[in-house]
Amino acid sequence: MIGGLPTADDYLPGHGDRSWSARSYALDLTYKLEGNRLSGEARIEVELLEETDRVVLDLAGLDVSKVTVDGKAPAKFSQRRHRLVVKLREAGAAGTTLRLVVKYGGHPAPLVEKHHGDAGWEELTDGVIVAGQPHGSPTWFPCNDRPDDKAPYRITVTTDTGYTVVSNGLLEARKRRGSTESWTYVMDQPMATYLATVQIGRYEIVEHDAAVPLLSAVPEGSGRRRSEGYEAGFGRQAEMMAAFAEWFGPYPFASYAAVVTGDPLDIPLESQSLSTFGRNFVSADWEQVRLVAHELAHQWFGNSVTLARWQDIWLHEGFACYSEWLWSERSGERSCQEWVEHHHAGLTDADEDLLLADPGPELMFDDRLYKRGAVALHVVRRSVGDEAFFDLLTGWVADHAGGSVTTEAFLEYADARTGTDVSGLLAPWLFETALPDLPA
Repeated sequence: MIGGLPTADDYLPGHGDRSWSARSYALDLTYKLEGNRLSGEARIEVELLEETDRVVLDLAGLDVSKVTVDGKAPAKFSQRRHRLVVKLREAGAAGTTLRLVVKYGGHPAPLVEKHHGDAGWEELTDGVIVAGQPHGSPTWFPCNDRPDDKAPYRITVTTDTGYTVVSNGLLEARKRRGSTESWTYVMDQPMATYLATVQIGRYEIVEHDAAVPLLSAVPEGSGRRRSEGYEAGFGRQAEMMAAFAEWFGPYPFASYAAVVTGDPLDIPLESQSLSTFGRNFVSADWEQVRLVAHELAHQWFGNSVTLARWQDIWLHEGFACYSEWLWSERSGERSCQEWVEHHHAGLTDADEDLLLADPGPELMFDDRLYKRGAVALHVVRRSVGDEAFFDLLTGWVADHAGGSVTTEAFLEYADARTGTDVSGLLAPWLFETALPDLPA
């Protein structure tokens, strides 16, 4: 509890409520780029997980004008500490379902949190990006902001004509009315709040020939004059997807999009069924190309199969980092073994204060976590052999698709799937800070 309000995960204090779960979100948003004005209506299907007389949602920096519960006004509602507290007319028992409607608006802005900096709705030179991970979702819609609360979404954004809106899932409808245009996207598979996103800009759509609809949204004009840098990374996404499907199982969603903004960005942004890059990532340099592969790999590891607790972030980042090395080997760059030896040497020279399975909020996005997690996976691969290793990955994704997982669940699954003591093999990599030697 913080100020009498719940916290769902110690890594992200002041977010999430474990007394209820969202069964679906439907968001209708209207956004004016001039003046950065957002107004919205969120319709949330709620299931109570325990007896309670209130529902606490996360909403930061936006003002609520009206709330209804099953079509009626609640006993009261109030906003405090980036939370919306809805007091029910009477307590509901576990299993009770409610239809919550919230009308809200204001000038959205990134939310700053200790250890994680700022995230959320952010204005570009001519457009918008939304960076959800790990705490940005409350800057644009009311939600239960915890990573294990996954639900399908329907997102409609109405904005100025001349702009393209890209969001999660398939584009279901696009309608123009005078000086505005509405875009409706449907993500019918479970999605964590931090993976929901909206990207708005003057984009040109480039379609790729792939097993599922795969597109790039690039600054107007650049799609017609593709550069060597674009072709080296974004131009090979269909090949990457095919390779990852070979190693991890079928691509888990109905579509995929890569958005390349006209502005530079510090890092790429992960979200379900799409990734966002700054124009500075359009390069033939491996350090940029690898990130295109990294973000695509997150669709399997992070988006389809999602951590239940932020402490298990290595299940996302270690796997995505190893996917970079797999693609490097497949595309004629360095082999996985070469990358493992290279980064193990770097880890040997670094501080050994990182506990991979529980790094703490201050280190959960430390580069050492990415590299140590990837090296640990290669150790498993070398121990069990390629056939068993890739069978483990495809099985893990298939059997946990749409779900939330923990490190302990992965170890138990790996032991059973491979018939070997993967838990014992990985224990020093996961639960000790000292860096193990690489096996001969």
